[in-house]
Amino acid sequence: MSAPIPVVDIALAAASGGMIAAGVFFVLAGAVGVIRLPDFYTRMHAAGMTDTLGAELILVGLMVQSGFTQMTLKLLFVAFFLLLTGPTATHAVANAAYRA
Repeated sequence: MSAPIPVVDIALAAASGGMIAAGVFFVLAGAVGVIRLPDFYTRMHAAGMTDTLGAELILVGLMVQSGFTQMTLKLLFVAFFLLLTGPTATHAVANAAYRA
């Protein structure tokens, strides 16, 4: 007879799966926004906002899934740099388009 799965493991797996699914939803919503929105600036807004949030949710879900390991620290660094560079790059591209 096998040992039962602890409730904490099930809760962590459900939380991780929920965050990853929410992140995928936001990334797909941003992709649809890029296709469907009428002009450049609204497309940039859709791409910048939803992709940053979606990627952060996916990374946090992966952090929860990996537990407290060295991989979590690496994912935390990736999430931090993505949080800094994603909106900055979107702003730089939109500003360059405005000036051109």
